[in-house]
Amino acid sequence: MAEKTINDIAPDMRRLHAKAMEAAQRENWDYAVTLFAQVLEREPGFFEGRKSLRIAQAKKGAGASTGFFKKMMSNAGSSPQIAKAKMALNKNPAEAMAIAEQVLNGDSNNTFAHRIIVDAAEAMQMPKTAVMSLEVLVHASPKDKPLVIEFANMVAATNGKAETAEHYLDELIRTSAFDPDLAQAQKNLSACKILDEGGYNALADGSGSYRDILKNKEEAVSLEQEKKVQKTEDVTERLIGEYEARLEAEPENLKMIRSLAELYTQKNNFDGALQMYQRILDANPGSDATIERAMMETTVRKFDFERAQLDATAPDHAEQTANLTAQKLAYATAECQKRVEKYPTDLAIRYEMGVLHFQAGKIAEAIGEFQKAQSNPHKRVAAMSYLAQCFAQRGMNDSAVRTLQNAIKEKPGFDEEKKDLIYHLGCVLEKMGKKAEAIEQFLIIYETDINYRDVGAKVDAHYAGQ
Repeated sequence: MAEKTINDIAPDMRRLHAKAMEAAQRENWDYAVTLFAQVLEREPGFFEGRKSLRIAQAKKGAGASTGFFKKMMSNAGSSPQIAKAKMALNKNPAEAMAIAEQVLNGDSNNTFAHRIIVDAAEAMQMPKTAVMSLEVLVHASPKDKPLVIEFANMVAATNGKAETAEHYLDELIRTSAFDPDLAQAQKNLSACKILDEGGYNALADGSGSYRDILKNKEEAVSLEQEKKVQKTEDVTERLIGEYEARLEAEPENLKMIRSLAELYTQKNNFDGALQMYQRILDANPGSDATIERAMMETTVRKFDFERAQLDATAPDHAEQTANLTAQKLAYATAECQKRVEKYPTDLAIRYEMGVLHFQAGKIAEAIGEFQKAQSNPHKRVAAMSYLAQCFAQRGMNDSAVRTLQNAIKEKPGFDEEKKDLIYHLGCVLEKMGKKAEAIEQFLIIYETDINYRDVGAKVDAHYAGQ
């Protein structure tokens, strides 16, 4: 379920939302909360409506009793509504979210309710909704490393409130020993510029936009243009010119040097990008693993670019392509191995190493890495998926089935990753000759996405055979 704008919702819901906004402007918070909740029951993906509801909930709560007993009771995780929402989460995340909102109507900072909102939003593919509740959770538990990392990664994925996420992440990094998971989250955030979506700041009044917090309007334009995934040639060239000029006056501005490296990569100037990354390492020998990974990724992109430039009509085109592909895989594996040795406890790097071994056909080595990577909560399901594929390649079909079934249980929603798990489970069952069980898996996908891989053909062939 994609998040919606006001133009995407039904006309009668737009009118009801307008009435709710009028009640909020009159500071009639009880009525506003009731109306916003009615809109969201019909349109759970209406993001602006949920932001408005959050503000109304907070304003309503600010005027309510805040006695110790009330706080203890309202934030209890064993309340009937919380228990009911947890039960609904796997089968009906929209219902779970609606129940959690009822809890928040009476206690806008209830952490159990916000956790349910996050899990339901992820299952429904509503990342911006998840970010709102994650921010409340992080504000309540700023030293919870997995939670801060989850918030930072979700913000980076949505190009959301990078400034807020950076604050919590930087504070953890400042007070902790080197942690590869924190370093990876910091890298993810570096691509997400200081651009709020405008209109919402952690239960604040929601007014203004990112331009209001930037003193220099031209800087706002530059940041906005940097945020675009596909930059036009003239914008990229202008930004490179600006940074190269500033670099002469600010030779130690490592953040700008990194931005320049990313822009060089955008222009396929891979050697220039690698020089910038090396400059960061030379200036700061203790740089985290993200710079080394960026250099590896840039070199891999260089291999891909060179392969794309090959003459497809040349008689040895296939041989040249195969050579470059092999060189790329060998380089990526060697560089990843260096990082494994340097950061042996970084399970994200272990996962990456496993993928490279899998691609190279080194199944035993891949199994070892994926088994380690399972302990990383952010890589667990993906590692289990690859692990099952490794078992299947070795003919260990029973182990592959168990691994896939366990991975599926850990996915409450029905996203692309879950489809992939179910598809592989169907393929393994098919390989084992369990055709009836296999078709059951394919039907799960068929009923929601007939065009997924060859599911449509498999299901049609099954019924045609009957």
